[in-house]
Amino acid sequence: MPSLKDLKNRIASVKATQKITKAMKMVAAAKLRRAQEAAEAARPYSQRMSAVLANIAQAVGADDSAPRLMTGTGKDNVHLLVVCTAERGLCGGFNSQIARFARDHIRRLLAAGKTVKIVCVGKKGFDILRREYASLIIERIDLRDVKKIGFVNADQIARNVIARFDKGEFDVCTLFYSEFKSVISQVPTALQLIPASAPADATAAGSAGAIYEYEPDAGAILSDLIPRNISVQVFRALLENVAGEMGAKMSAMDNATRNAGDMINKLTLNYNRQRQAQITKELIEIISGAEAL
Repeated sequence: MPSLKDLKNRIASVKATQKITKAMKMVAAAKLRRAQEAAEAARPYSQRMSAVLANIAQAVGADDSAPRLMTGTGKDNVHLLVVCTAERGLCGGFNSQIARFARDHIRRLLAAGKTVKIVCVGKKGFDILRREYASLIIERIDLRDVKKIGFVNADQIARNVIARFDKGEFDVCTLFYSEFKSVISQVPTALQLIPASAPADATAAGSAGAIYEYEPDAGAILSDLIPRNISVQVFRALLENVAGEMGAKMSAMDNATRNAGDMINKLTLNYNRQRQAQITKELIEIISGAEAL
């Protein structure tokens, strides 16, 4: 049984930890508001970009002028998975959910006889995936020194992916990230980047609009628009991840603060009981000694 001094030190330690988790919760809450606003602001632009892309893609169809980023290589033997996670932990199951979602996709591809290559954006996803698929990871992109995610960071990742596609390193590229829904809900999402494919709702919106004429031609516009769209989609994924990370961290630190409070109450109760028992024992010894005289 721990002594009174040990219990007192334990209570002081848990109280110090509770102060830290409470402060981290407040910091995450402050960052969450800005991250959520940035993620929500990026969604309309990303969706409209997909709609424009779908409209032009319908105009091109199977024309020979369509760029390879849209038509692909004609094969799907080699898959590149870009897995975006956070650089730091203490955010509950946020990183593990994305990694688990990507791992299930990897297993399905390997079971189908496909070749898989992985690019990890974020330290935590790299740490999780390398335990089982270290041989499949071809690159890790570190964003720990980036204080605020900007379009330039997403553009560098997109250019890296496009350069690998131009070299013939893969046939299909899929982006994995977590879409922010609320503080307690982040949904792991997979988005195919190459060959470029617009969502069903964007395709419907594009087909319902007017007929456009393109100058100089649709193929030339797509050659410039698709790389830009890939950068936009990566940027949106990074912003969604930041918002999801802050939401998950806020929730995790709130739970940690509550658990620390419960532990302090239990330790304090144990401390008081043991202290009372010790005082009672001393009183009994004094009374017994007095009666012996």
